[in-house]
Amino acid sequence: MKALITTIVKPLVDHPEAVEVTEKEETNKIVYHLTVHPNDVGKVIGKNGRIAKSIRTVVYAVGSETKKRIYLDIM
Repeated sequence: MKALITTIVKPLVDHPEAVEVTEKEETNKIVYHLTVHPNDVGKVIGKNGRIAKSIRTVVYAVGSETKKRIYLDIM
């Protein structure tokens, strides 16, 4: 899942080397924290959050195979 998130995000940003995804697994959910360069935050979020919503939709669709809830936080 981490590879999927980085594959989606790296082409969107100006500083692909700053893209970092961390995973925190709990009993009933998995939280992925996406960190990008401060200048690239707007590019990942998009106008009215459309790009962030699209990224989350893809991640949630792939994660639906697991029994745990998947969350993606963009920082």
